[in-house]
Amino acid sequence: MKPSEDLRSLQLTLGLYLIIFALKLVAYFFSGVLAVLAEALHTLSDIFIAAFLLIAAVYSRRAADQRHNFGYGRAENVAALVAATIFISFTSFELYREAIPHLLEGYTPEYQNLPLAVGVLAVSILIAGAPLLQLLRQKNRGAAAHAQFMELINDELGLVAALVGTLLAALAGWSWADPLAAIVVATIIAVNAAGLFRENLSMLLGRSPEPKFMEKLKTLVLATPPVVGVHDVRAEYVGPEVIHVDLHIEVPRTLTVGEGDEVAEKVMNRLQRELGIGYVAIHTDAQEQPAA
Repeated sequence: MKPSEDLRSLQLTLGLYLIIFALKLVAYFFSGVLAVLAEALHTLSDIFIAAFLLIAAVYSRRAADQRHNFGYGRAENVAALVAATIFISFTSFELYREAIPHLLEGYTPEYQNLPLAVGVLAVSILIAGAPLLQLLRQKNRGAAAHAQFMELINDELGLVAALVGTLLAALAGWSWADPLAAIVVATIIAVNAAGLFRENLSMLLGRSPEPKFMEKLKTLVLATPPVVGVHDVRAEYVGPEVIHVDLHIEVPRTLTVGEGDEVAEKVMNRLQRELGIGYVAIHTDAQEQPAA
C-alpha cells in the first residue's frame, strides 16, 4: 500500500470511529445502559489509536537526518505505546471502577429508549463486520492487516457482549448482566492495550526479525557469488516493516579491494530487492586461510 493510501485509510478509519463514538454516546445518554457506555469508551480507545497513528504516520515519513540516521519510523511505535498507556490507566480502569460496584452491590437500572441502544449496537456490529469479512476473504494478510483483523474481532466480541448484556438486563430483568457486559468490554480493552504496549516496547528496544527471516537472509547472501561465508549478522527494526542489517561477508582472498566492494554492493542490492530491507551495512572480509 502506498504512503498516500495509508494516510487515506487512517483518515477514513478515524472518521468512521468518530461517527460510531457519537452514536454510542448519544445512545447511552438516552438509555442509561452501562454496556453502551463501555462500548463508547471502547470506540474512544480506537479513536486514540487511529489519531496517534495518523499523526505518527505523517511524522514517521520524515527523511533521515543527522539527529536520526535511520529516519523517524519508530514514531508510530511511540504513538502506539502512549495510546496503550492511556487505555490501561484511564479507559479500562474507569470502566472497572464504574461497573464492579454495580455488579457486587446490585442495582435496578431504569432504562429508557432501549430500542435506540439496541439499534446502535446492532448497526455498530454491521459496520465493524464489513471490513472483517473483507479481511477474512483475504488469504495473505500482512502484519498491519493481521493486526487490524484481530482488532476488528475484538470489536465484534465487545459489541456482542454489550448487546447480549443489554438485552438480558432489559428483557429478562437480570440487572447483573449490564455491568458484567461492561466488565467484559473493559477486559478486552485492557488485554488489547497490554498487547499493544508489549509489542511496541519490544520494537523500541530494537527487536530483531524472526529466525526464519534471518535464515532466509543468510541463504540469499551465500547464494550470491563469489561469497563463501557470512557471519556476525545483526538486524533490528528501525520502523514499521523497516529493518537495519549489519553483517560480514567472506570473499576469496584473491579479490582486490575494489572487487570486494562490488560484491558487497551486489549483496546489498539483492537483500533490499528480495527482502525489502531498508538499511544494509556490509563488511567485506578475506576468506580465512585453511589450517595447516
